[in-house]
Amino acid sequence: MKSPHPLSILALVGLAGLAAAQGQKPTPYPVMAPVEQYLSLNAQEEIALARSAAPTSISAAAQVMVLGKRGYETAVSGSNGFVCFVERSWTASFDDPEFWNPKIRGPNCFNPPAVRSVLPQYLRRTEWALAGATKDQMIEKARAALAAHQFTDPEAGSLSFMLSKQGNLGDQANGPWLPHVMFFVKNGQTAVWAAGLADSPILGKDGHASEQTVLFIPVRRWSDGSPAPTPAPEHHHGD
Repeated sequence: MKSPHPLSILALVGLAGLAAAQGQKPTPYPVMAPVEQYLSLNAQEEIALARSAAPTSISAAAQVMVLGKRGYETAVSGSNGFVCFVERSWTASFDDPEFWNPKIRGPNCFNPPAVRSVLPQYLRRTEWALAGATKDQMIEKARAALAAHQFTDPEAGSLSFMLSKQGNLGDQANGPWLPHVMFFVKNGQTAVWAAGLADSPILGKDGHASEQTVLFIPVRRWSDGSPAPTPAPEHHHGD
């Protein structure tokens, strides 16, 4: 089974991409596109898309953030400690070939531990990107933030929901991929979780040393309760 390209954020984030599979191919998005291509035309549509990341029982009481020209801004206050937002391509692993793909829209909803320990890194990476930083500059900034303990390992229990039928997780996914939950763990933990091994239900791989590791577990239903498609059995993550 192939994992989605994007987000991955911070993992940061993010979705760990298929860089190993595409390592010999030209990078389809070598630099950042004009900022306007990453922004939404309608804030209300982005709010609705963000909420679609999780079941209404979670997203209805969540804080919702939308992307502005300088970074994410709170559009709706929440009461349950969750935060929903729509990821852009730069929340993927630094090794992801679609790191600058302006078409990516990844509805995501973080639980409180992820809000405290992972979301700040997503927000900072977004600010860097919108300020015009190159990928290499972002890597150096992430290294410095980690060394200064401004970026920390994910808190225990950090997870998020990506259950939207409406997102676009990149060219390889060609749409929302599959509904899945993501667990954020310290870099270097994929072997402990058996992530990416043949027939393992857990997907993921360790990215850049300055990034946290994101584990993906496909689930059976989208956020609206409808059944998910059956994953293709002939491919494994990292093929």
